[in-house]
Amino acid sequence: MSETRGFADEQSPRRLLDSSVEYTGRVWDVVSEKFQLTDGGEPLVRDYIRHPGAVAILALNDAGQVLLINQYRHPVRMTLWEIPAGLLDIEGEDFQVGAARELAEEADIQASEWNVLTDLFLSPGSSREALRIYLARGISEVPEADLHERTHEEAEIRTMWVDLDDAVEAALQGRLHSPSAVAGILAAAAARPSGYANLRPGNAPWPEHHSQHSTWPQGPVL
Repeated sequence: MSETRGFADEQSPRRLLDSSVEYTGRVWDVVSEKFQLTDGGEPLVRDYIRHPGAVAILALNDAGQVLLINQYRHPVRMTLWEIPAGLLDIEGEDFQVGAARELAEEADIQASEWNVLTDLFLSPGSSREALRIYLARGISEVPEADLHERTHEEAEIRTMWVDLDDAVEAALQGRLHSPSAVAGILAAAAARPSGYANLRPGNAPWPEHHSQHSTWPQGPVL
């Protein structure tokens, strides 16, 4: 067995000396924190986005196609082909329940089989946003009586089923720019040879999400 098997990122909190909210937004805040490194040198100050985290869903049908949604993203002034995703902004909501809710709201479909594809920090140098990407199979349509009425940018969503191999090609050619879509597509392609048997179950623990450990302050401290 290779000596590199089993390596992993680790929780490694430093001594927190001060924390303050510099900006309060509608979805996330900007926090400034002073902390001490392990060498006992001068304290450092870093600003970062305090984000609730998110889930994304790569829906895979029986024909081996993945669902992509097209949505306008104002900061980059582009419409992007993405996978269904949403914020974990309902306090106490189970991660997989949140993913199922987002899949129904954005794509009008539901799934009977759930696995975890991968867990990411999207920009760990500036944000604590943690993203879990699920693989959803056993696809069916949401009953008409339960359909969600989409508003704002979501009202313009278009959907398309794409062969997984075509989605991989689009990602590698730089035609897709959504990090959740690219990561989910490539992870699904990597897991396909095993029949997805090497994936974690949908309810697998997610200790890296800030809500799952006490060493990460949830709000202003000290």
